[in-house]
Amino acid sequence: MLQKQFRFALMLSASGQIPSTTRKKVAAPRLRYGLGLAAVVAACLIGCLSCLHADEPTAVRHSYLVMGGKTAIINEEGTVDWEYTDGSRDGFVLPNGNVLLAFSDRVEEVTRHKTIVFSYTRSAENREIGTTQRLYNGNTLVTELGNRPRLLEVNNKGDIVVDVPLQPETDNAHMQTRMARQLRNGNYLVPHLLAFAMKEYSPDGTIIRTMKTDFDELGGRAAENWPFTAIRLDNGNTVASLTHGNKVIELDPSGGIVWKVTNEDVNGIFKDPCGSQRLANGNTVIGSHAANTGISMVEVTRDKKIIWTSAHPLAAGVHHFQILTTNGKQEPGMPLK
Repeated sequence: MLQKQFRFALMLSASGQIPSTTRKKVAAPRLRYGLGLAAVVAACLIGCLSCLHADEPTAVRHSYLVMGGKTAIINEEGTVDWEYTDGSRDGFVLPNGNVLLAFSDRVEEVTRHKTIVFSYTRSAENREIGTTQRLYNGNTLVTELGNRPRLLEVNNKGDIVVDVPLQPETDNAHMQTRMARQLRNGNYLVPHLLAFAMKEYSPDGTIIRTMKTDFDELGGRAAENWPFTAIRLDNGNTVASLTHGNKVIELDPSGGIVWKVTNEDVNGIFKDPCGSQRLANGNTVIGSHAANTGISMVEVTRDKKIIWTSAHPLAAGVHHFQILTTNGKQEPGMPLK
């Protein structure tokens, strides 16, 4: 009906005519009728244009903490809100606004004014620090790689209060493990790259279960599907980014693949995906550590549609990241990253 009225108004406007049944009654005020009709036509045009734009999706904008060659917080407009010295490996923006960061030789919590309020230095017997996480009990999780690979819980005084030995199946310190996280049940989920496995450890170091990533359907070990980030979801599934394999997969509790996104799905823009994050809306953001130029971060939907990318120069070579806000709304809960 609206379309018919709109076409009729356009016809009258173009011809300068009015219906014959009313021509005699309104002959004198013809000019006023024409002006009123023009206003109606304009209103119809504006309304129709509004309808055309009503269903257009809003462009996705994120603010995020990025860690890699640079350490910075980038706002939704793409400008830098905060930048810190040195490249880092892992970290979180904490609820108090401070930033917890893991470097190869230390872990620091710093304020936005760059005052260090917590620190831990790598033990002399090991060669690298891999990751960090602020735990629910207030302790800080630290992963050390080297002659004595281990997970540590460090209290706010910098004292080690939990020491969990790891079993990475390699002496190559750099390849022993990456983004270890504590689970809600108190266990720890640890990806071991060259073991092609994510292992769940109890606090006493017992391996509770192992989830493999060397699936034949993904190319086996020849595809170098090394697990880098391991994320346990609320439904019990586990998301893993597989570095050299250029894939991200989701496994059910039995270890079966229920979702995957590969380089073929994203036109080849994965370049060594290391960090990844599952957002509250179900989308997955993936960072490419080997992307020194061009697109280094990408967000995909469940059906593998790309809806956001970042080519910010400070995000080049991204090791890990944390999405903070989406279109002005804070990402809720503990980040799944």
